[in-house]
Amino acid sequence: MRKIGLLAIMMMLIASVLLACSNEKSSNSSKSNDKATTDDHVTLVWYLIGTPQQDVNVVMEKVNEYTKEKINTTIDLRLLDWGEFNDRMQVITTSGEEYDIAFTSSWANNYSLNARRGAFRELNDLMDQYGKEMKELIDPAFLEGAQIDGKLFAVPTNKEVGQQAVLSFNNELVKKHGLDLSKVNTLEDLEPLLAVIKEKEANVSPIATFDAFLPFDSILQEEMPFAFRLDGNTDEVINKYEEELTMKTLKTMHSYYKKGYIRPDAATSTDSWPLETANWFVRKELYQPYAESIWSRSAGYEIVTRALHEPYVFNNSVTGSMQAISATSKNPERAMMFLNLLNSDPYLRNLVDKGIEDVHYEENEDGTIKDLPARVEQYNMPSFAIGNQLILKLYEDDPADKWDAFEEFNESSIQSPVLGFYFDSNPVRTEIAAISNVTSEFGPALLKGAVDPEEYIPAFNKKLKEAGMDKVMEEMQKQYDEWKANQ
Repeated sequence: MRKIGLLAIMMMLIASVLLACSNEKSSNSSKSNDKATTDDHVTLVWYLIGTPQQDVNVVMEKVNEYTKEKINTTIDLRLLDWGEFNDRMQVITTSGEEYDIAFTSSWANNYSLNARRGAFRELNDLMDQYGKEMKELIDPAFLEGAQIDGKLFAVPTNKEVGQQAVLSFNNELVKKHGLDLSKVNTLEDLEPLLAVIKEKEANVSPIATFDAFLPFDSILQEEMPFAFRLDGNTDEVINKYEEELTMKTLKTMHSYYKKGYIRPDAATSTDSWPLETANWFVRKELYQPYAESIWSRSAGYEIVTRALHEPYVFNNSVTGSMQAISATSKNPERAMMFLNLLNSDPYLRNLVDKGIEDVHYEENEDGTIKDLPARVEQYNMPSFAIGNQLILKLYEDDPADKWDAFEEFNESSIQSPVLGFYFDSNPVRTEIAAISNVTSEFGPALLKGAVDPEEYIPAFNKKLKEAGMDKVMEEMQKQYDEWKANQ
């Protein structure tokens, strides 16, 4: 996730002023236009996160043939690369540029910030009128958990609703050294396995750099200090860097760092540890049913996992992938019609995701598919960011019950005690900016094990207090108590 710096916050504040009048006007117009038709042709601008692909225009020609027939609408899809998406969308929002749909989430083009500041349109009424088919398909936990003060501001992607951190292992190395993963349930349990890899695999990093897992429901960004406990006193806003469990976990990470299990430049490295390079033994990932098969397919070798906890439904998981309709859109009804089609029509959903049949993939007699070289090289789209996952075609090596497993996973996911509480940071925006800067200074090194937590956490907490930590926590507790009283 990208950190919220002072500049980003100021840009969003400016955007809220520029968009206020536009949002009020457009909100009123959507309520009055209860009988929108598709008589007039409309082109919708859609900003999506992902590496620009060579065959986007080719695929979109087919997409537009279909959407024009169905809802007299064509789509101008604009892919913005991962590294630039957040900054570009801030500029687009601040400038008041007219567009129709944009990817938003808890980690890019921040959903709750943009919703509170007027960048996104309220969708409850629009979805009831023009999104009925997809509303029946999307897990209710997404639609309920993503509401801010009773209002939905983006369409969630129907996928795994729970968030579950797992340890993923290069199974080639597991088998080569006869390692037993059945006893690995915590970070501490990794010690004997890491020692073997360190001793016997000179060209392998025992740990692919990752942030330590801390079992709290984090508010704002994962690395920021504000959080709620998942058990015990779950109604108290805490600074997770003051918790004993955090100290214990970070001490374990630091011990691994000192033993050479974590690379020396972990705190500053930008290495993404691509799966296809088998130079790692264990990494931390977020899980979904049968994720191993997806990761193994991408890697070209087998990957296996061990869970660190039961799946939890957090704000960050229900808002991890969404499509918002801009407050500047002149065609919100048509935008909702398109999102409804995208999330309920298997033909359109697969076309946008997989490309053109017999060009980018081919279908087997049993209805499963396999990628052709053109998809891998020219049309490799970010599937999770597009829409409803559960109406996608299965690959030939996918388990036949994959989507059933998703539904079971969702049903078994435990709701966080504070699911649906979205903090409004406006009253303490100056302090949040200062705390973000402090977190940027201390967080990466602590969470990746590169420094001694017994020395750095006290210094970190001292600077957090100087930056206004107590004021923010008091405001957060006040808002939470008011929210809880209304539940």
